[in-house]
Amino acid sequence: MNPLVPLGILFCLPLAAIGLVLYTDTGVLPDLFYAAVKTSVILIIVGGAISFAASKLAERSNG
Repeated sequence: MNPLVPLGILFCLPLAAIGLVLYTDTGVLPDLFYAAVKTSVILIIVGGAISFAASKLAERSNG
C-alpha cells in the first residue's frame, strides 16, 4: 500500500470536520463552500497523480 494513503486519511478527517462546520454555518455562502470542495478534490487528485508518477519513475530508475 502507498504510505500516503493513511496520511491522506488523517489529513482528510480535520478537513471534513471543518467542511461540516462551514456547511452548517448560515453566514457562509453555499457557492463558496462548493468551490472549496472542488478545489480540494482537484488538489488531492493532482497530488496523487504526482505521487504515482514519482513512484513509477523511481521504480524505473532502480530497475
